[in-house]
Amino acid sequence: MIVDLHNHTILCNHATGSIDEFVQNAIEKKIDIFGFADHAPMYFDETYRMGFKDMKRYESDVLHVKKKYEKDIEILLGYEVDYLPNMVDQRVLDAKVDYLIGSVHFLNKWGFDNPEFIGKYKEKNIDKIWEDYFAAIENMAKSEFFDIVGHIDLIKVFKFMPTKDIRLIAKKAIKQIKKSNMVIELNNAGLRKPINEIYPSPSIMELMSEYDIPITFSSDAHKTGDINYKKSEALEYAKSFGYKKCAVFRDKEKEMVNF
Repeated sequence: MIVDLHNHTILCNHATGSIDEFVQNAIEKKIDIFGFADHAPMYFDETYRMGFKDMKRYESDVLHVKKKYEKDIEILLGYEVDYLPNMVDQRVLDAKVDYLIGSVHFLNKWGFDNPEFIGKYKEKNIDKIWEDYFAAIENMAKSEFFDIVGHIDLIKVFKFMPTKDIRLIAKKAIKQIKKSNMVIELNNAGLRKPINEIYPSPSIMELMSEYDIPITFSSDAHKTGDINYKKSEALEYAKSFGYKKCAVFRDKEKEMVNF
């Protein structure tokens, strides 16, 4: 079973290709379950996400291809939601979707994964940046708004690595993710970034395996060429930590399937 739950559309303003092109490409690559989880609207950083007025269109478009291609592939509907305290909108949380991915892209409104703002890394203590990031991941999990943790160690994107043991920095967040019954995605976008590594790193995979946290798989595609990118690496990576099943969600209900 080939599963890919985190993919975007042109409505986020930084992706290319139609929904039909994405689905047709996924079919060509023999994906069994393909999920759209575009950036949910929020009254912050609005340039890189759909607006609230686009939600109906987005959901309708995804449900349309779900029906159109149902004989060839299963399409799921989700959102990737930025976790910022007091800024997650109830309209998104109440949306009738299969799942919500919770992600952290901002620390005190600093877009740390945006190359435009990379200079701020040199202004702060790198260990403190990592600690703040995983505290935000912990709080995101504690909210219990979401089903999947998006690119859990995105903070490594530009290769600014901590001096402290990553396992110690991340452990409280991992324990909260377990307590909140969440899934962590293996996200191949990291292989297309300066870090050149799947999210999560081996040290975090060790913790996930120790706490028996389920996984799922994501291309985090913003163009058709990203779909299923180096998927075999992700599959072998998961197996190397003892994983044999991955999660899918339908109407917020989790099911574990063999991969």
